[in-house]
Amino acid sequence: MSDLFASNSGTSSGARPLADRLRPSSLSEVVGQEHLLKEGGPLQRMLEAGWLASLILWGPPGTGKTTIARLLAQEVDLHFEQISAVFSGVADLRKMFEAAKIRRQNGKATLLFVDEIHRFNRSQQDGFLPFVEDGTITLVGATTENPSFELNGALLSRCQVLVLERHEENSLKQLLERSEELEGRSIPLDDHAREKLYDLADGDGRFFLNMAETIFRTGDEVLTASQLTEVISKRAPAYDKDRDGHYNLISALHKSIRGSDVNAALYWFSRMLDGGEDPLYLARRLVRFAVEDIGMADPNALVQANAAKDAYQFLGSPEGDLAIAQSVIYMATAPKSNAAYAAFKAAAKSARKNGSFMPPKHILNAPTDLMKNLGYGKNYSYDHDAEDGFSGQNFFPDDMSRQEYYKPVERGFERDIGKRLDYWDRLRKKRTQEGDAE
Repeated sequence: MSDLFASNSGTSSGARPLADRLRPSSLSEVVGQEHLLKEGGPLQRMLEAGWLASLILWGPPGTGKTTIARLLAQEVDLHFEQISAVFSGVADLRKMFEAAKIRRQNGKATLLFVDEIHRFNRSQQDGFLPFVEDGTITLVGATTENPSFELNGALLSRCQVLVLERHEENSLKQLLERSEELEGRSIPLDDHAREKLYDLADGDGRFFLNMAETIFRTGDEVLTASQLTEVISKRAPAYDKDRDGHYNLISALHKSIRGSDVNAALYWFSRMLDGGEDPLYLARRLVRFAVEDIGMADPNALVQANAAKDAYQFLGSPEGDLAIAQSVIYMATAPKSNAAYAAFKAAAKSARKNGSFMPPKHILNAPTDLMKNLGYGKNYSYDHDAEDGFSGQNFFPDDMSRQEYYKPVERGFERDIGKRLDYWDRLRKKRTQEGDAE
């Protein structure tokens, strides 16, 4: 490792960023992705076999996607060509493919690294297929977005997807040790400030090294944690409101509330707010949660969710954020039931199947003599006049058997509803038996 530092430090430290000077020169120097590079890992197996499949490297920023692609080309002796989907178009791709064809005729294969490959549209992605299939290029695409959603199925079927993991504290410590060795001194931070530095990186190795370089340039005075935050700013959360991260976090929030984990729910809620999510979007999701996952177990949940939405619209941020946070707490700690949700789905299915049946005549109004003569309203029992305020009459179509869609759970308010339904069911059977006896 010291040889690497020696070779890289020949250039003035001010000429090249620290992250560039610390860029690994072999795969054995890559940290944080041991699951891919260890003995028996997918990349090591390929390299030992002397070949390389086309790959999609999926992972958060600063995890080494570009570095790994470059080193893979070096390991299997491929010409390395790099483009970015942000700055490249069809004309650029054609030039790349033509150059790769000529290179191949001259006995040199090409590894084409496409950064942010998810930025290419579907037709542009299709353009890679013939050149991957005939071996003109070995494609290595890098993406921070879920390939299942962002890449064509045809392209995915020709590539192996490898997931890169965000840097944990151990790998960040290794990067810091290498930085200190390269700089020839310890980073001027006390122990608490070092821990703070790891937290601020949020798993992004490149951002971590950029922060470390800034601190090295401040001089030799040892900084405390509070002084550290005056020198560097927090990394912006890796969160895109219209992409995979958005759906991952809202799923985490919804399922944490459903699982009655109030602390996890507050964490995911705060993560989304910190990432710039529209608070009203979160408020709308909580309204949906109130009716879908709490329902009649606590009917007040819907009132609380709407009240939080109204409070936010009245107060705005940041004061109104607390109203939504209160709603998160209420939802997470409320009894849960999807009985109303399941009942509605079952009733809708039944209505589609039996949508032409007429209501029974005894519950139809009869405003004309003709309708009376046809039996409309005949023998209707007014429930308020019946014993116990319950007639027990049939309200389903005559040609349809009685259905049971709603099945309350033994939690919260639905426990009382269940008792009520059981009581009415007993009365209904009693009224039916009395009618049969007459």
